[in-house]
Amino acid sequence: MHLRWQYLGLVAIGGTAGTALRELLSITVPPIGQVPVVTIGINIAGAFLLGALLESLAKRGPDEGRRRHLRLLLGTGTLGGFTTYSALATDTSLLIARDSLGLALLYALATIVVGAIATWAGISVSAAARQRSRPTDAPGTRESSK
Repeated sequence: MHLRWQYLGLVAIGGTAGTALRELLSITVPPIGQVPVVTIGINIAGAFLLGALLESLAKRGPDEGRRRHLRLLLGTGTLGGFTTYSALATDTSLLIARDSLGLALLYALATIVVGAIATWAGISVSAAARQRSRPTDAPGTRESSK
């Protein structure tokens, strides 16, 4: 499946859009002190959005057809290009090179831990939204016929 041109094209299109958005943010949002806040913000926002997207798609049915296309375009492509753990690694190593080992460790660990929490939050928000959108009484049940 992964070698089909249509799937590779969806990932490439999404990745191009996500990478362009990340670069735009990177050049417009300056670091605060030595900390490149845009990288941590991008990774946390991307983790949240990916959690929400994958939860939403998984609850709608099997990974096929339109759901697969959305997962590849938006998840693997757009959010994969938007988030950047390679920049996290580079930023961390630059902080270490500037003799800011404590800040480097805090930066890396905070990104990973907060990113995991953001993913969980995205999944939770998506699941809660799906439950709110479901009708509580299906037609033909005792409650709906009152």
